[in-house]
Amino acid sequence: MKVHIVSETAYTTKGNGVHTAFIDLIELLKEKNDIDVIINNEGFGDVFHSHTYGPYYFWKGKNYKGRRILTVHVIPDSIKGSLPMYKTLMPFIKWYFKKVYSYADICIALSPMVEKAIRDLDVNTRIVRIYNPILIDRWKRTDEMRKKGREILNLSEKDFVILGVGQLEGRKGVEDFLDIAEAIPEAKFVWAGGRPFGILTEGIARIDAKAKRASQNIQFTGLVELMEMPAIYAAADMLLFPSYQENCPIAPLEAAACGMPIIFRDIEEYSLLYDNPYLKCKTTPEFVEMTKRLIHEKPFYEEGLKISQQFINQFDKNNIRNRLIQLYHELNN
Repeated sequence: MKVHIVSETAYTTKGNGVHTAFIDLIELLKEKNDIDVIINNEGFGDVFHSHTYGPYYFWKGKNYKGRRILTVHVIPDSIKGSLPMYKTLMPFIKWYFKKVYSYADICIALSPMVEKAIRDLDVNTRIVRIYNPILIDRWKRTDEMRKKGREILNLSEKDFVILGVGQLEGRKGVEDFLDIAEAIPEAKFVWAGGRPFGILTEGIARIDAKAKRASQNIQFTGLVELMEMPAIYAAADMLLFPSYQENCPIAPLEAAACGMPIIFRDIEEYSLLYDNPYLKCKTTPEFVEMTKRLIHEKPFYEEGLKISQQFINQFDKNNIRNRLIQLYHELNN
């Protein structure tokens, strides 16, 4: 069986979780010799599986009627705090996403919230819940990788490093990250990520102005290539993830696989998605307090590590791969 994997991110914006999920899926499917993988323009397969939803998705999928799968990484609420003028654009966005989801024969919902968003648009497409997998071996921390990461970031081994990962937009909680950093001058804060969508990013002027006023314990890496991210994670001691809306975010999985505590924002999406406990906060003062505890209380930090180790069990790559292979066979029969 040949599975045709498609993503427009290969030609456009690579500095985002959708592109990482696309690369991860290819690597995961190629781990064994039970199927052939065709990528974008390499040819024609038996089953079509897309990660993106632009014109390329419709064009490449036109000859796969009855065998089209879409992994739904983006829902209408993902646009809030991501694109400027999203309130004005929302009626069109909902109309377009209904077309996108309806074009697929199966929509893979990465979380309960994604499934609800698809159903709220009155889409009749079959929905299957499958999570993003985590390829743990890629992200395992080593002393060599940690040293490399700290050299890239110009940090000393004595620094306690707090990492943020994501696009520089309001939805990701960048401004809250800056406020937390200002309140904890004894630590170093690093935000890894840029603006792959350029001027089509919400809050550019507002966030840039705040970043310029930020203290010297904060640095921004800009867009980072996927192959360099393991070193960036390895350089950090914890991940701060203050995002206001996510579906099945990959950055916390990567950080957990690297071996560090993670603090999430306390939002409904996560309470529906995660089976295991996780550290969470509602407000900036709560983030500050919990971050300080991780810095200064070794037993609490160790507890955070154990929580991360348990957290990633839900996203075991072998279980997820088996479910995908089963789905491909269903469509191909």
